[in-house]
Amino acid sequence: MSLKNKIKELAEGYAQEIITIRQHLHAHPELSFEEFETARFVSEKLDSYGIVAKQVAKTGLVALIEGKDPTSKVIALRADMDALPILEANDVPYKSQNPGVMHACGHDVHTSSLLGTAKILHALKDEFTGSVKLIFQPGEERIPGGASLMIKDGALTNPSPSNILGQHVMPLIPVGKVGFREGMYMASTDEIYVTVTGKGGHGAMPEYNIDPVLIAAHIIVAMQQIISRRASPKTPSVLSFGKVIAEGATNVIPNEVKIEGTFRTMDEVWRKNAHEKMVKLAEGIAEAMGGTCEFRILGGYPFLRNEPALTKRTREHAVAYLGRENVVDLDLWMAAEDFAYYSQEIDACFYRLGVRNESKGITSSVHTPTFNIDEGALEVGAGLMAWLAIQELSQQG
Repeated sequence: MSLKNKIKELAEGYAQEIITIRQHLHAHPELSFEEFETARFVSEKLDSYGIVAKQVAKTGLVALIEGKDPTSKVIALRADMDALPILEANDVPYKSQNPGVMHACGHDVHTSSLLGTAKILHALKDEFTGSVKLIFQPGEERIPGGASLMIKDGALTNPSPSNILGQHVMPLIPVGKVGFREGMYMASTDEIYVTVTGKGGHGAMPEYNIDPVLIAAHIIVAMQQIISRRASPKTPSVLSFGKVIAEGATNVIPNEVKIEGTFRTMDEVWRKNAHEKMVKLAEGIAEAMGGTCEFRILGGYPFLRNEPALTKRTREHAVAYLGRENVVDLDLWMAAEDFAYYSQEIDACFYRLGVRNESKGITSSVHTPTFNIDEGALEVGAGLMAWLAIQELSQQG
């Protein structure tokens, strides 16, 4: 039997176990950096497979599966484990038992799938050369990002992988298919917090006031010119403000206005320049209109780059495993992922796992209360990642 067929047979044989694991994780979600029970559960599962896990960054785990000549080459596989502060609306037997917390981004899928991959690879460790490092990380959904903490705590050392693969659910892609993109793929993300201060008073007597609402309005409009007139049209950039608080009344001008938003791009040099331009412009407008502006930027994840050669190889390996008709090309995606931290350190490939099934009504986007998956994706995800890992280990260099 060929190695590919062995992997497919093992993935099919473990499929129900992987589904059971996913449903357990889905029913017991934990928020970012609070994944204590999840990490314990994953560690126990790995131990039952004969794989020893090491705690990293408090609620993260790293484990190693050694094949023949284990130091010849090392690659890493990553899954995230945290959930979101969302009240689940699905009516399923494995519905979240933690009110207000839900696996609405598929991290339960990523974790259970990687556990399945681990079991497959451990069963086949005499069939490949090198080692596979398993990275189960916390806190993907919350700045500073669990990936950054895992790296700081040595997840990419002792031994150091030459590259890393990660997969993420994609509700836009039908189950059974996967998607790839070479080069820049996902955006950096920064959080913006602005406080505009003026002098409040009666709305009928504006001449005695310094209106922070008007100042804030000018700042919001002017900020868009940084994107439309200062950013290169060749560089994807997004600036959005989603929260404005002016606690006055119909006839009351407040003392201050608070604004919150997000800035995203795919160029780290432009990202830094844009920060400086935003602060300078906002402060200048406020001063010119008689007020003041505190402009704070909370730096988030860098942009995610899929190393072209690695991604091209990985895509072709996926074609060999799933068939060319089941491998699709991805467009740029302005959402952010802390997997980007790994991509800034070593060669990385982050691809998408299709989970959509319209006939079953499984179409909801991630980060929504009705997000769910066709669980047939778990067999695909576990088997494919095992196949990709072994194929990459076989590459020279």
